[in-house]
Amino acid sequence: MNFSCKKYLSYKWFNDLICKSNLAESSKIRGCLIFKPYGLEIWNKIKNQLNYLLKKTGHENYYFPLLISLTDLNKEYNHIKGFSKECAIVTHRRLNIKNNNILLDRNSKLKNELIIRPTSEAIIWNSLKKWINSYRDLPRLLNQWSNIIRWEMRPRFLLRNSEFILQEGHTVHSSKQEAISHSIKILNLYKYFIEKILSIPVIKGKKTPKEKFAGANATYCLESVLLDGKALQIATSHFLGQNFSKSFDVKYFNKNGISERPWGTSYGISTRLIGALVFTHSDKYGLILPPKIAPIQIVIISIIKKIEDNKIIEKLVKKILVCLKQKKIRCLYDNRKRYNPGWKFNEYDIKGIPLRITIGKNEIQKGLIEIFRRDNRKRKHIKIRNLKNQITYFLKNIQKNIFLKALFLKNKFTKTIDDYKKFKQIFHSNGGLIYSHWDGRKESEKKIKEDTSASIICIPSTSKKKSNFGHCIYSKNFSKQRVIFAKCY
Repeated sequence: MNFSCKKYLSYKWFNDLICKSNLAESSKIRGCLIFKPYGLEIWNKIKNQLNYLLKKTGHENYYFPLLISLTDLNKEYNHIKGFSKECAIVTHRRLNIKNNNILLDRNSKLKNELIIRPTSEAIIWNSLKKWINSYRDLPRLLNQWSNIIRWEMRPRFLLRNSEFILQEGHTVHSSKQEAISHSIKILNLYKYFIEKILSIPVIKGKKTPKEKFAGANATYCLESVLLDGKALQIATSHFLGQNFSKSFDVKYFNKNGISERPWGTSYGISTRLIGALVFTHSDKYGLILPPKIAPIQIVIISIIKKIEDNKIIEKLVKKILVCLKQKKIRCLYDNRKRYNPGWKFNEYDIKGIPLRITIGKNEIQKGLIEIFRRDNRKRKHIKIRNLKNQITYFLKNIQKNIFLKALFLKNKFTKTIDDYKKFKQIFHSNGGLIYSHWDGRKESEKKIKEDTSASIICIPSTSKKKSNFGHCIYSKNFSKQRVIFAKCY
């Protein structure tokens, strides 16, 4: 059950860790995963908690079809051209069996091909045309939990897959400002969720015109840095303007009876969050899960040296389990006889269980139990009678400590650079998040990426004061503020 990899913090280490911890494994289809119960349970925790937050803001859950007609996609050319190289297309409607072989029926070609959704704007706006007639129908807040297909040129395990599970929100508003405000409101909601629940510190900002979502007027984003120094786009929120209401001819009558076009937004997170969780908090021993998202928050392991000790230990464990469940703590008692305690310790290290309680006869006689924290790997003996009062403190402290460790990592990788030679040296070696000036020109952005493989991951949400003015790291032209460069997944 040992987990090891020669290149700790490498992409291979990351892949091995996902498999060893039983989160997921590769399927026979390139870029597609098989989620195992443990990995799916983490996603369900994410889904349930985020779903609760979204419903509090007025969202309603819908489910739209997996297939979109090519005719509908053609209505929004600027949007779909951004996904054109990633689309999976259904061209035929049946198969034939010949000589015990299953073959494509060449005579069943569809007149109008169907696209497996790369995103759902087209099909949703086609429906909104029927649902929105009056200002009384606005705002409209739709949410969907679905799967998406985007054929990736270079799939990355749990970071960039061809198929992934997605939360996608779509909203319609009566004014431009209301739509922009909603986009930013959802970005802040994501930030709260990712930092407070997943303990991942993020940078809030805006994408450059080159990097924004296809078909959007503006894309707001949250970016994080992983253990290897590369960046990961972890959530996005898009202001769509009136692009889709024009493409799909969506109109409504305002309070004065005048016909107007509404304003739209869309936003989402995906199972990439699990990849971010793994690649932000783990260590050479395995996963480290924040208690708020861990399927199992506490595991109890007994140390039985003699058979007669079992009854004494079991009696105490039952009391502890009742106590923990009363506090709504997710716990597991591992009393499997076929594995020794050392094997179990290793297993739960890999799975990232936040707290481990070890109980043996000697501890019981002293009125103690041993607590092991996965985040800092420290052991502590506490009195059994104090467990009920102290256990919540331990979990809260672990959650906080995991965030602070990740914040320290982010700060460690963050540098401010003004010299282009030094800038290139950093990206040819360690990488990280580099704050440098950019002149706002696509040509400079493109040339920097060619030289270093680094992209502008975002224009950070900072005030544009004169103190932020400077000169572009590449062209030396005037620059209004620094942006963040990084190599990213």
